[in-house]
Amino acid sequence: MILTEKFWDEPNRIPVLAASAGLIAAIALVDWWTAPYVSLGFLYLFPIVLAAGFLPRPAVVAVCVVCAVLSEVFSSLDPTGRVIRLIFTMLALAGCGLFVSELLRNRRLSLETQERLSALVETNPAAIVTLDQRGVIELANRAAVELMLPRDVDLIGQPIATFLPDLQNALRSNGGPQFRASMECPVHRGNGETLVGEVWFSTYKENGAAKLAAIIADVTEDRPNAIPADPSRRESVESPSLNARQLAVLRLVFEGLTNAEISSRLEMTPSAVKNTLQQLFLKAGVRNRSQLVRFALERYGDLL
Repeated sequence: MILTEKFWDEPNRIPVLAASAGLIAAIALVDWWTAPYVSLGFLYLFPIVLAAGFLPRPAVVAVCVVCAVLSEVFSSLDPTGRVIRLIFTMLALAGCGLFVSELLRNRRLSLETQERLSALVETNPAAIVTLDQRGVIELANRAAVELMLPRDVDLIGQPIATFLPDLQNALRSNGGPQFRASMECPVHRGNGETLVGEVWFSTYKENGAAKLAAIIADVTEDRPNAIPADPSRRESVESPSLNARQLAVLRLVFEGLTNAEISSRLEMTPSAVKNTLQQLFLKAGVRNRSQLVRFALERYGDLL
């Protein structure tokens, strides 16, 4: 898409339109000169593609009509079917011109959206990161750098497992549909400190590759007695067994669904969903859904 971003940039508008008009005139002149031998009407497609990136839709159609008429006027074909040929030529040229016009317009809108989103993320006071399918940080705003790596080092390209191991587990667990969830987990800073972070994350796909975007908030002051668990100790504890209903509810909690949505999805009563959640809280030894999501990532990542 380099041509879209460079060749059809707004500063090139006048030169490109002038070149397109010159090509149309040159093709018409050559077509008139070679009229008894060969028809060059198909060449009008090139100036139409050039101009389509700058002209509005009605103007693109008007240029296509002019080119179709010029093509037919200097055509060496049998004049009997001239009207039908003219109509089909106009439709073909207009179709190509409008297709290119819409393609370039959508690309410009996409680039503008990306620029606005990047500016919004960069100026956001919350720490925001995006990860690729390997768990490597692709984008990180200034707040994320200050939270996780309070040094003059680029956070982009660093593995998220160094700072948020639980978020790495969330990405690895994404072998199925996209989901959104939140959890409370330790955040290991680059200077050796450990914070308690509240993480809201969502998985998505880009060009077929699984990716993840997360917002991270430091809630250490709100959890003065919270001590992050030792990962080696966590792994040594046997995971409690879950029945089919508990596992189904846990999966939907992990995807970020509410009790009402879980009730509708599993065809359970709201009270049955609430009772199942209470059972999960007791088995996991947690008190809220955020902690339950983290517990699910640690113990049941493969099943999720």
